[in-house]
Amino acid sequence: MEDLKTVWQQLTAPGAPFAWSTRDVGGIPMRTYDTAPASLRQIWESSRAHGDADYLIYADERYSYTRAHQIVDALAASMVARGVGPGDRVAIAMRNYPEWVLAYWAAISVGAAAVGMNAWWTGPEMEYGLLDSAPKLLICDVERLETAAPHLDTVRQQSELEIVVVRAPDDLPAPVSRWEELVETPADGLPAMEIDPDQDVCVFYTSGTTGFPKGAVMTHRGVVSNLLNLAFGTMVMNAARKNHKTAAPGADAAPAPPMTALLAVPLFHVTGCNCCLHPVTANGGRLILMYKWNAGEALEVIERERVTIFTGVPMMSRELVEHPDFATRDTSTVSSLGGGGAAVQPDLVEKIEKKLEKGRPGTGYGLTETCGVVSINSGDFFLDKPRTVGPPLPVIEARILDEQGQELPPGSVGELVVKGPNNVRGYLNKPEATAESFPEGWFRTGDLATLDEDGFIEIVDRAKDMVLRGGENIYCAEVEAAIFDHPAVKEAAVFAVPHDRFGEVPGAAVVLKPGEAADEVALRQYVGERIAAFKVPEHFWFLDEDLPRNANGKFLKRELKERLVGSDSA
Repeated sequence: MEDLKTVWQQLTAPGAPFAWSTRDVGGIPMRTYDTAPASLRQIWESSRAHGDADYLIYADERYSYTRAHQIVDALAASMVARGVGPGDRVAIAMRNYPEWVLAYWAAISVGAAAVGMNAWWTGPEMEYGLLDSAPKLLICDVERLETAAPHLDTVRQQSELEIVVVRAPDDLPAPVSRWEELVETPADGLPAMEIDPDQDVCVFYTSGTTGFPKGAVMTHRGVVSNLLNLAFGTMVMNAARKNHKTAAPGADAAPAPPMTALLAVPLFHVTGCNCCLHPVTANGGRLILMYKWNAGEALEVIERERVTIFTGVPMMSRELVEHPDFATRDTSTVSSLGGGGAAVQPDLVEKIEKKLEKGRPGTGYGLTETCGVVSINSGDFFLDKPRTVGPPLPVIEARILDEQGQELPPGSVGELVVKGPNNVRGYLNKPEATAESFPEGWFRTGDLATLDEDGFIEIVDRAKDMVLRGGENIYCAEVEAAIFDHPAVKEAAVFAVPHDRFGEVPGAAVVLKPGEAADEVALRQYVGERIAAFKVPEHFWFLDEDLPRNANGKFLKRELKERLVGSDSA
């Protein structure tokens, strides 16, 4: 820990790479990095220098940095010609295709905000997202076009929306445009554009406790701060203690392979976009996209492409190290394995340390509302403190508060609140939710946590009524609302049920109205037509008596869970 403190001070000292100063950001004094680029566009522009090096790899497709910039330049020019510019939004709804990345860089480079739409959304959810964000342009794949199609007339009644489809068949309905039409005319660089650090850069939706998702509005300052936080976290952990996994005595050390990231989570989340796409691009690395997650295929890709970084949720890391092919595949280039978006269980930390030849276990804690990471823990520090997620990064202030909002001393459990330039500026079109969640610049995470004697954060529980399924947030109120829509349902309570693969999944206790009938199959189908499939409860319990409530009339979910699932999972 003394080594960590020493290196931390060296890296953040005046004039050092991660020196910071307190500045006014939106009327709130915040720590900001002295050397931070003004915008994400600058990060993208600087990557031109990597020329013909591989940038994007998808199946048998490869895009060099030069080719990617040619496409982005052309697309950016087409966007400007269609009236897209600062203050506008461009929605992106598709699988992790290369076009997602290219559309993203084009949108943010012309001063627009990219709206990352959840590719698992149903038609009504897509309608809500399009009405809420009001983009000028929707760039989507055929599957998302089919999902949104029945709702586009409603959307167009409120705003003009142009649609561009990638990887489209020949019979596209008018007036939909093809991707090829927007990128076929070469452009000489990006359109001239000045971008302010506090200008909107992206909107990512996070499930809402009221049944509607909330659009978290990120700024250039926020995502650039996250990029520097990632760089600092990696550097300080590596420098504080040398990697003790070395080559055999007398063996020649092979040159380190280029940064190559295998991305196994969606780009419409901060983990995939801000915590993988951004650092890979800034470092001139290679980004490998998968059509669909498969641990066996991932191991084959890791070996073939000499992958150095795996970005996924912990369940994916577990499936990799426990896969029968793991021992026969060369994973020696992987430097870190773990995951974000969910807790890395202590047993998985040990398994990664034992099974990776040279790599180390690692994790990060963060949220959509923080544009990415709040803290990072890896290597020896993660082995020493496997239940923690590391200390708050340099420009992030963290406090533990009691129910009255008073700061608690180290070792006490309370709600974790954080402040820093990486916090989003608020929720789109939701001033009341913004005011509630961001009092005086502090973000109320809703997570119950404690700070240990070394300042490391341990997440104890979640204060919010939420299920975390393999890194996806599922708010119980949203699922309950869909169940309550069924005419036969009298009461319903949704809660987390432990799951070997996803960590936890939603389960529902249901009471039907007298004389009404509905079974699990019918409810699952009904709910699946209203919310994304991953939110549909995997377990239903039909009860004959009313659900237990407290004095305020709230369902006693812990009591229900203990009764229906077992006390060990409560």
